[in-house]
Amino acid sequence: MAKKTQQRSFQDVLAELGTHHFDVAPASKGSRGGSGAFQVRKFGCAAEIAAAKDGSVEILARAGWLLNGEIARLVDRGYQKFLKTEHLEIPATADHLRAIHSFTEQLKEASGASSFYNESLGTTSDRYVYDRVMGRE
Repeated sequence: MAKKTQQRSFQDVLAELGTHHFDVAPASKGSRGGSGAFQVRKFGCAAEIAAAKDGSVEILARAGWLLNGEIARLVDRGYQKFLKTEHLEIPATADHLRAIHSFTEQLKEASGASSFYNESLGTTSDRYVYDRVMGRE
C-alpha cells in the first residue's frame, strides 16, 4: 500500500530547513521568484523556493552549485558534466556532484517533496547535450 505523505506548509518547511542547518535568505531581486522567494543554501549549493498558491512549497530554481553568486545549472555533454551560469562555465568535479546530490536529497526531505528512484541514485543534469547527435534530424 502506498504511503501518503503529509503536505507541509511553507512556514513549516522554512522552520524545518533552519533546523537542518540550511541558510535561508530572501532571494535577490533578479531571481526567478521575485518578492516572496527565498534562496536556500548549504554545501556551496543553492535553490530558490517560494510559497505556492495552496500554501505548500514551490521550487523556483532547481538546486545547483553557487558560482559567482549565481546558481549554476548542471550540463551533461556525455564525456563530462559542466556547471554553467549565464557568464561562466566550468567542469564539474566529483566533489561538486556529491554536494549537489546531498543538498538536493536534504532539501527534498525537509520540504516533504517526493524522492524518485533515478534521482536517488545520483545527480541528474538539467540539460543533456551530446556532440554525436547534434545536427541530426
